[in-house]
Parts: sequence; C-alpha cells; structure tokens
Amino acid sequence: MTTVALTGATGFIGAALCDALVQAGYHVRALYRPRNGRVMHSTPGVKWVAGDLGDDDALAALVQDAEVVVHCAGSVRGATRDAFDRVNEQGTLRVAQAAVRGGAARRFLLISSLAAREPQLSDYSRSKHLGEQALAANAGAMQWAAIRPPAVYGPGDKEMLPLFEGMAKGLAPIPGDGKGRFSMIHVADLASAVCAWVGQPGASGAIYEIDDGHPRGYDWDTVLATASAVLRGGAPIRRLTIPVPVLRTIAAVNRTAARVFGYAPMLTPGKVREVTHADWVGHDNNIFMQATGWHPVVSFEQGLAALSGVSR
Repeated sequence: MTTVALTGATGFIGAALCDALVQAGYHVRALYRPRNGRVMHSTPGVKWVAGDLGDDDALAALVQDAEVVVHCAGSVRGATRDAFDRVNEQGTLRVAQAAVRGGAARRFLLISSLAAREPQLSDYSRSKHLGEQALAANAGAMQWAAIRPPAVYGPGDKEMLPLFEGMAKGLAPIPGDGKGRFSMIHVADLASAVCAWVGQPGASGAIYEIDDGHPRGYDWDTVLATASAVLRGGAPIRRLTIPVPVLRTIAAVNRTAARVFGYAPMLTPGKVREVTHADWVGHDNNIFMQATGWHPVVSFEQGLAALSGVSR
C-alpha cells in the first residue's frame, strides 16, 4: 500500500484530503501540531506525527518510507511579511528538503493558491509564489507539481461560510465595485483532484489552476442568483457594496492593532488588493483533466444546497 505523507491534515482542506486519500486506499502519515489538551484519535489508515514545519525530527518521521508527499499546510493570516514567509515559503522548503533527505519520496504535490499567480498583490500571495519556487529549486529527483485552487468552500469552511450565511439572511457584502470574475471549487472536488494526481501525476514541474468547471468562472450576479434560488427560495438578496477606501481604512486599523496585540488578522491592505482584483479565474482544468483523468462533479448550486441542508 502506498504511503502518503500529508501536512496540514487538521485544517479545513487538509482534513478533506486525509479522508479522501484513505478512502482511495492510501495509507496516510499526517503531521499535526501538538498543544495542551489536544488528542488525535486513532483513525484507520492514518498515523499521526506530532510536530510542526520547523521540527526537523518530526518532518523526518513524517516522510519516512512515504512514496508521495502532499504539502497542504500553510498560513492565510498574518500581520507581517515574515509571518507568511516563515510558513508558506520556508515551510515548503523544509518539507521538500526533508523528503529529499529521506530518500523514499518519489513525488511531491504542493497545495498552493491561485493568489500565487499575482505575487505583487500581497504578502500572502508573494509567499505562496515563493513557496512554489522553493519547491522547484529543492525537489531534487522528485517528480513535483503544484495545484493552485481558487476560493474553496464546503463543510468545515470558516472563511466563506459567513458570506453564505449572510446571503441566506438576504444580505451580501460585496468588496469594491463587484465587477471582477472568480472561480470556486468545492473541497470534495479539490480532494478528488489530489487523489487523481497521486494516482496519475502527469508532468513534473507542472502548476495547475483548477476549479469547478463553471465556464469563465463566476460574477456576483451569477452567485447571488444561485444563492437566492438555493438559500432563499427565490427571495432577493440585497447587495451591500463596501467601497475600497472603507476596506483600506479597516485593513490599516487591523494591521496596526495586530502588531500591538499580537494576533493575525484576515483583512489587511494586501487582502484588500486580493479581494478587489479583477481576475481570479482558473485556466488549467482541461490540462489537469488530460494529465490525471480527474473531473469536477460538485456544482456551486449543489455545494450550496449541501451547506444549507437543502436537497436538490
């Protein structure tokens, strides 16, 4: 049985990847961060390894005898550039180096982000781009690839769920002019894409932008029309447009407060540039499907219905 080393297995996406890999017949060795009171329950097909991305001994134990490494761990919140780089760039570097030193890994998949396509926008997007470069430079003889998912949603998501809950109540906050286009993907489809790559990896050095297959992504009109039908039985959803200057002001206050009080904010000046960027549409579904045989199966309507408990 093939062993897959997985980082980030306790997060929203990583937990879905772990479940999907086990269901696909792989043995998973999963890294988790120990903390007071945390107990990882025994799960068939999963062996838990305590440690973090800065722990060389834990990383060595993680990749031992693992033929495939899937690096999903990352940071989406941070008050400084160094905070993002430490996890998203240096963390990727350390996992890749551990895999090369271990000698068993033949393949390495990085779960990156569509934001890496635009590294000039934010410290986060830059760090994800640098993580891809770190893998490319340190993969050695391993066959490697990166998947850049767009906005990911589904059970357990804490980032997009508040938006959908607002829509269910009839109100949708829209950042900026609301004229951009963007892709989305349900976490189950992302997990199945990872399993497809593990089984049929395709070309080494490939970077894939995948999504749910909706032509040219989405605009806000389409999202709101779908949410109205699924979440409100056709009742309208009112737009609450948030001007960019207001977002920038909130982000600046967040960043200052974060540095004073030592927490990691979500809305920062860089995040404002990200969410108001005009083009977050993925481009490589067909390429990835041809390479791996994968195809998305969860439409946005189906994904919303599952979140809301509505059967369609």
